[in-house]
Amino acid sequence: MKILAIGANGVIGKAVVSHLQQAHQVIAVGHSQGDYTVDIESKDSIQSLFEKVGMVDAIISMAGNGQMGSLDEMRDSAFLEVLNNKVMGQVNVVRQGLDYLNEGGSITLTSGQAANHPMPGTTAIAMGVAAINAFVATAALELKDGKRINAVSPGMVKETMELCGIDSSTGIPAKDVATYYQASLDGQYKGIVFDAVGGQYESA
Repeated sequence: MKILAIGANGVIGKAVVSHLQQAHQVIAVGHSQGDYTVDIESKDSIQSLFEKVGMVDAIISMAGNGQMGSLDEMRDSAFLEVLNNKVMGQVNVVRQGLDYLNEGGSITLTSGQAANHPMPGTTAIAMGVAAINAFVATAALELKDGKRINAVSPGMVKETMELCGIDSSTGIPAKDVATYYQASLDGQYKGIVFDAVGGQYESA
């Protein structure tokens, strides 16, 4: 299977690429380095990426920036970054990527748990992940030719917590998060948000 993995240089991205490339051809895409690079805030950049890569069997997006801060301190730019990058960046990956997705192919986006478990300082991020979840659930109803779309919603990742110098005992290892992307890829799920919390994916 030929898989385009966008956001391959992050903690989750590296784990997903490592996990999937054991059995598939994975094209690793980053913002500044990788097999290819892309700026997901630019539709021209996204289009150029797909024209270079060609047809694929699956698209996985693990990209998307966000800022934390209190509601009374956050500037418009912080909210716009989430909207322009994490939300519209991934939405445009879908809109443009569908033309390069083979029949029966799948797309997996990345949201997060901020909307499920509200915490102070995460208003912009929570807004963004909720938007992605709603987009995936609705877009799945309109896809044709057997194409599918889902999202993975990771909890706090153990390695990221360690990099931030906070207690990582409640975090989920990135290699476990990768199994949820595998589930989205392999199954016949449509419009599902996989909550990547508490260990590896286990089918119901």
